[in-house]
Amino acid sequence: MKIIKRDGSEMEFDRGKIEAAIEKANASVEAADRLTTEQIMHIAQQVEAYCEGMNRALSVEEIQDQVENHLMALNAFRLARCYITYRYTRALVRKANTTDKQILSLIECNNEEVKQENANKNPTVNSVQRDYMAGEVSKDITRRILLPRDIVDAHEAGLIHFHDADYFAQHMHNCDLVNLEDMLQNGTVISGTKIERPHSFSTACNIATQIIAQVASNQYGGQSISLTHLAPFVQVSRDKIRQDILTGLQETGESVSEESLNYLVERRLREEIRRGVQTIQYQVVTLMTTNGQAPFVTVFMYLNEARNEQEKKDLAMIIEETLLQRYEGVKNEEGVWVTPAFPKLIYVLEEDNIHEDSPYYELTKLAAKCTARRMVPDYISEKVMLANKVDKNGQGHCYTCMGCRSFLTPYLDEDGKPKYYGRFNQGVVTVNLVDIGLSAKGDMDAFWQIFDERMELCHRALQCRHERLTGTLSDAAPILWQYGALARLKKGETIDRFLHGGYSTLSLGYAGLWECVYSLIGKKLTEPQGKELGLAIMRKLNEYTAKWKVAEVIDYSLYGTPLESTTYKFAKCLQKRFGIVPGVTDKSYITNSYHVHVTEPIDAFDKLALEAEFQALSPGGAISYVEVPNMQQNLDAVLSVMKFIYDNIMYAELNTKSDYCQVCGFDGEIAIEEQDGKLIWKCPHCGNTDQSKMNVARRTCGYIGTQYWNQGRTQEIKERVLHL
Repeated sequence: MKIIKRDGSEMEFDRGKIEAAIEKANASVEAADRLTTEQIMHIAQQVEAYCEGMNRALSVEEIQDQVENHLMALNAFRLARCYITYRYTRALVRKANTTDKQILSLIECNNEEVKQENANKNPTVNSVQRDYMAGEVSKDITRRILLPRDIVDAHEAGLIHFHDADYFAQHMHNCDLVNLEDMLQNGTVISGTKIERPHSFSTACNIATQIIAQVASNQYGGQSISLTHLAPFVQVSRDKIRQDILTGLQETGESVSEESLNYLVERRLREEIRRGVQTIQYQVVTLMTTNGQAPFVTVFMYLNEARNEQEKKDLAMIIEETLLQRYEGVKNEEGVWVTPAFPKLIYVLEEDNIHEDSPYYELTKLAAKCTARRMVPDYISEKVMLANKVDKNGQGHCYTCMGCRSFLTPYLDEDGKPKYYGRFNQGVVTVNLVDIGLSAKGDMDAFWQIFDERMELCHRALQCRHERLTGTLSDAAPILWQYGALARLKKGETIDRFLHGGYSTLSLGYAGLWECVYSLIGKKLTEPQGKELGLAIMRKLNEYTAKWKVAEVIDYSLYGTPLESTTYKFAKCLQKRFGIVPGVTDKSYITNSYHVHVTEPIDAFDKLALEAEFQALSPGGAISYVEVPNMQQNLDAVLSVMKFIYDNIMYAELNTKSDYCQVCGFDGEIAIEEQDGKLIWKCPHCGNTDQSKMNVARRTCGYIGTQYWNQGRTQEIKERVLHL
């Protein structure tokens, strides 16, 4: 059984340390107030039994709380006072410097909390450690100086989560839609070097990867690019290749028919598209940004975004090559093809590709094949999105999210034209809905009162995010603000005008709707009463964002938070505050956003239909999924799910497994088992448990993770039931 020390590292539980601590306090009181050796041993045994019953690693503070409770229960008040005083004195000593031990534990790679905070960061790599070290300092400054005390306290207690506090000291925003079209067509500047409009498709792809890396190093969230912005360069290359061939024929005195010429041109063009897409695939996977991970980038594939039929055909060729290369995967260090985490792919389902007689249906079949093997692409329904994302003129729009799920709200520029590329999200604060539900103790009036209080707390925290960006100079990130990724501001100009009027968004996140509803009325979201209450809570959340938006002319938006490490943090905080509540706090995780609980048996189509109603009420972003077995031999079923997505839900994905054991060559699902009170990954073929000698890819919370997860998220992954 493990415990979590104050520096975040793990160690074996030692009952003797509890006995020793009580004995020290025992020796400092009068003989009449002392406990017997047997009583001290009994307390230690009871605390040990409590820890074992929690089925997770408890923190030192939680264990000490249990000791205090048992001392008080024995009426050993003076002894308890000495014990509490000792704890308080030690806490003061620790506060003298809040970061040293945490940083040292990061360097030595024994901080379990941080090691598995991000499923796509390898904590043993110097660049990751450097980022984490800087993050610890930033979080310390944020806690002590930059945020109001009540917001810090609420964050640490798990009432809310102030996301990305490790970047808050800098003037950085969350995620964005890169205006790749502007940068490629009008040129940009990278590291002080002028980059002009590319003269071929392959060069455009190379420049795009450099832009992706630069953008990733200047903000902390995900970014998205559209393949449509690369499509015009297919024609540039086509014209260039044709001219090269004609020149060669003239030099040799040869001649070919127009048909043969076209064949030669298209053949060479296909090869250039292959090289260009390969550049994006391999550069994104192998590039290491300043935060020690590959760029978190999403690639958008939307045929109807093309401006004419020829461009649509060229775009289709790029999409096809992108899917083919992702289906193949990338080679690991053993030379075996495995599933990469990035780039994340999004494929838009539309009339031109969704039906058997649609002109691009073969492309959709290829997407299904790729999903069955590599978990991507994910799917946006043009049909549903046009109905959900309607601007003030009543027109619907279809566009990509920023990163894994954060969506912008419809926006018209000063000329009345829709604008999405070049926009961004300022940041996120998430409310723990489960805590509100449990705090209300089944009283709905109390629930709405506490709800109001927490909304005000979240609002002020979001205002802090906005104020932190206010006054930021374009010089802070030239690639973003001066050279086209987001804007073309002058040096010394502030970004303030992009923070108001709906150009960018502030996200009110929410977590644990399932457990919240169950804690209040004992009903699930899959039951009529539970669904009704869940939708009412969602509508209330939207009322608040709408009210703040009108009052401040800032686009607050409701966001289905992708809990990664936070799911474990919230679960631990809830257990500490409320104990084990069956169906609510009896897991080491809570449910993402509005999702149906991972253990709930439900059909894939019923799940998507139900969650579509909640997703429509989460305009700032959300994604639904269905968990499926190996579908590589059942692509018809995958296509059936995709067609259902097209008709019923805006944004969804299929989760499968894609693992490989480097010890024995097993290519299947690596299992999760419990060992000494901790969940570990184990090859079912050879028993290998060395994470460095296996490749595991799982959908974490909208994107694929490949560097493993904390115990809460690992339990959630283990308990997922199949929906198909």
